Amino acid sequence: MPEAQPQPHVSRRGILLVLSSPSGAGKTTLAKMLLAADPGIALSVSVTTRKPRPGEVDGRDYHFIDEARFLAMRDAGELLEWARVFQNLYGTPRAPVDAAIAGGRDLLFDIDWQGAQQLSEKLKGDIARVFILPPSPTALGERLRARNQDPPEVVARRMAEASSEISHWAEYDYVIINADLERSIASLRAILAAERLKRERQLGLSTFVRQMQEGL
Repeated sequence: MPEAQPQPHVSRRGILLVLSSPSGAGKTTLAKMLLAADPGIALSVSVTTRKPRPGEVDGRDYHFIDEARFLAMRDAGELLEWARVFQNLYGTPRAPVDAAIAGGRDLLFDIDWQGAQQLSEKLKGDIARVFILPPSPTALGERLRARNQDPPEVVARRMAEASSEISHWAEYDYVIINADLERSIASLRAILAAERLKRERQLGLSTFVRQMQEGL
């Protein structure tokens, strides 16, 4: 039996994998599936001023804070991105993201197009953006109503906003039409695997290749 070869030491910068979609297209479901399937990526926990939905846990799904605290974090430069969505504020704390990138740990972001734009401006080389589309307007409406988390007037407002949100699809690196969850999660995992292998993210690769050439 051949002797196992030692693994080469090539470290990597962390990846910021951003998922965006109109509400109801399935990005949160896909995010949970990816987190369950891949222990190498963790959820970036945003701060928000909205109230928790049934089943949400403070510190796991979001950090739920009041508007005064949110604005103080924004003004102190503690947020990488922030946006007001449906009368609520959402933002990404800077410190854990900087630490993850430097430590080679991957983070998953479930944020809207406004947040994706701001992250892209500040951390362009570390971000991979995926836009999730519903298979049809009918399917989107059915998914929103099936959640039973929002009153009818909120569902109607989200449907009205969907066209505007979808108009930003071309700003993303990848697009997944979420007609089938299993196919969509397979596509998402393939995207993450490819992003991890990008040459520019593998630190020390030049040294490794040079040493290999010298040994030939």
